[in-house]
Amino acid sequence: MRAVEALAIAALPRWGLDGASLRMVNHSENTTYLVTPAGGGTPRVLRVHREDYHTVDGIRSELAWMRALKAEAGVRTPQAIPGLDDADVQTVAHPALPRPRNCVLFAFIEGEEPPQNRLIEPFKQLGAVTARTHEHSMRWRRPPYFERLIWDFDHTVGATPNWGPWTAGPEVTADRRTLLQRLVNRLGERLARFGQAPDRYGLIHADFRLANLLVKDGDTRVIDFDDCGLGWYLYDGATAVSFIEHRPDLPELLAAWLEGYRAVRPLGAAEEAELMAFVLLRRMTLLAWIGSHAETDLARGEGAAFTRHTCDLAERYLARTP
Repeated sequence: MRAVEALAIAALPRWGLDGASLRMVNHSENTTYLVTPAGGGTPRVLRVHREDYHTVDGIRSELAWMRALKAEAGVRTPQAIPGLDDADVQTVAHPALPRPRNCVLFAFIEGEEPPQNRLIEPFKQLGAVTARTHEHSMRWRRPPYFERLIWDFDHTVGATPNWGPWTAGPEVTADRRTLLQRLVNRLGERLARFGQAPDRYGLIHADFRLANLLVKDGDTRVIDFDDCGLGWYLYDGATAVSFIEHRPDLPELLAAWLEGYRAVRPLGAAEEAELMAFVLLRRMTLLAWIGSHAETDLARGEGAAFTRHTCDLAERYLARTP
């Protein structure tokens, strides 16, 4: 992390921020810093990308959609600040690291994550902003350099998973592997029948959990589009309950999300019937993420309990879903 911070400091002159101070605020897929300009002033947010996850065109595609969402759909998103050379993505090298990293500087937007003990209203807001995002996704003309991840079955829990195999999750014993493989097989069958029609599958945020929702004076803002890509729209609904799928009030949270979503965009009974399938698909994808990101605070905090709860969810789903 010291080496990454050294590279982050070396990146700041690309935006004329020589001498600015850094404070790390998150380390997950990428490393994010709050940047305070020398002498004070408006803070910014610097994102140092991990290696081998997105190409420069992939990052540019993310930033283009974020700009379009704000300009065309009224979805408040943090906007990239071009460097002194007018490029949004700065590729920066430092002797402390063997390879350069891609860096992006964002404008800082204010807001607070909704409190975990009062989630019904925030889930309605999240459903509504998700629907606005999907409506825009369906009509947005993608730039010619567009390139993003794919979140279909194969790239989540199938043959070519973006985050590695779910079998590498913590304490996936032989018995648990058998149970969870049954779940994966069932999900594969149901999602194949569900299909990928244009009103069900397209460009999604892919990480619409509450940690990426900021609320300020009743206004909802969305951050962290780093995982955005092509997938089922209902997958975004499933990401809303990431890491809290085992809460006893899960049905109420999903009902609130559906209410907010349907206030903006229609969602039929056939889609609602498959929402839990996507919740389980996301849960299994997160199991893979924990296995491949064991060094992160989030993965360490979840640990083996995540696998145990996943098995409980799998047993209940398999028992009631043909």
